[in-house]
Amino acid sequence: MKTFSLLAASAAAMALASPALAQGSRDTSQDFNGPYVGVTGGYTVQPNDGRETFVFDTNQDGTYGETVNTAGGTDAFSPGFCGGSPTGTANVNCRNDKDGFEYFGKLGYDKRMGNFVLGAVIEGGRSEARDEVSGFSTTPAAYRFSRSADYQANARLRAGYTPGGGVLFYATGGGAYAKLDNRFSTTNTANSFADNGRTNGWGYVAGGGAEAMLTSNISLGLEYLYTDIQDDDFVVNVGAGTAGPTNPFLQNGPGTDIKRSDDHFRTHSVRASLNFRF
Repeated sequence: MKTFSLLAASAAAMALASPALAQGSRDTSQDFNGPYVGVTGGYTVQPNDGRETFVFDTNQDGTYGETVNTAGGTDAFSPGFCGGSPTGTANVNCRNDKDGFEYFGKLGYDKRMGNFVLGAVIEGGRSEARDEVSGFSTTPAAYRFSRSADYQANARLRAGYTPGGGVLFYATGGGAYAKLDNRFSTTNTANSFADNGRTNGWGYVAGGGAEAMLTSNISLGLEYLYTDIQDDDFVVNVGAGTAGPTNPFLQNGPGTDIKRSDDHFRTHSVRASLNFRF
């Protein structure tokens, strides 16, 4: 529902970018032609990822998909998993992922050819959105993975059509990068836990929008973007700590490695931009 609402809001916002904002007596023949700088602000939401879980490598040989068993041979994580932050240790119940505001700066260049516009844009900034998943063991104990982007950047092409200057409707897409802040926490005080902290994620971004010239040099943009960043480098290493040899994490060796089952950080964004064109 959140994604649908964002798409509907984006479509409605684009419809408001009427040529009436930019027409009048002004010459629009050179609109959307040349370099520009801008600032962007908007809102980011997480898609529904309630089926995400953990994956385990119980003998630390690099192969995931194994089961952490108790000394009696039962699944130590049989209570299950949920997408979000845990509300306790015994019940499989989570708070939702955190959506949040985003803010970016950008630099771009457009080349107008009649009513068609081709361009490129690079931008960098950050979003306050956070993606979490939690697991629950029979101990009972809760385990939580959390990731957010310290900062993000992307380089995109865009192609659009302007009905006669003044307003541009376009599609856009390209590569994306994020410095990801991965974190792990647990109520398990017996085992030791170590991780590799912040990671680099690469992916793509795609979307579309509308941009209207308010004056000869200033434009207002409205845009929807979908971003998919691959994040498969974060690993939690579980060691013995003060736990005995019958501990579930120690059944097949000196420890167990844990990852999230979904190695993609996906977001939907609706944003507005204010641009100055040279």
